[in-house]
Amino acid sequence: MRKFFSTRLPGREGVLQNRWLQPIRHWLQHPNLWHLNRRSVAGGVAIGLFCGLIPGPFQMLGAAFLAMWLRVNLPVSLAATLYTNPFTIVPLYLLAHQIGLLVTGVSVKTPVAQFPELHWNDGFEQLWKWLMTLGEPLLIGLPILAVGLALLGYFSVRVAWRLAVIWKWRHRTDRS
Repeated sequence: MRKFFSTRLPGREGVLQNRWLQPIRHWLQHPNLWHLNRRSVAGGVAIGLFCGLIPGPFQMLGAAFLAMWLRVNLPVSLAATLYTNPFTIVPLYLLAHQIGLLVTGVSVKTPVAQFPELHWNDGFEQLWKWLMTLGEPLLIGLPILAVGLALLGYFSVRVAWRLAVIWKWRHRTDRS
């Protein structure tokens, strides 16, 4: 697993040399932010999955600040936010709305408005109005879904990493 991630993620030195990151360079020098171990990668995935449901361009900012604060792998946490995109965000928000309906026990008295036809000049405004029609169940369901995805991602990485290590141990003893 370590080889897979180390070949695909940017290196510590490359990021630290970026002149735009000069004001926060001292926060980026902690070794755990760049180290590929089971705890750090699992924490990075959990943070990325949690922050992936934050609306707008704040996903990666939130993931970066949480990764620096909790000292887990920074590149993994940033990459894990990419599961949300224009194709997946609407189904995820609808799932969060359904979770919110289940938790609050509110029945939908008024039908959810049709998803708007998005245009380049006012698409964000139409999308925002549509999200506001979803209301309280969405605001309750989003954090629940985010925490659920984070826990699922964290334990999935931990188990997958452990299974990969066990497989390597067995494969090594078979060759001996």
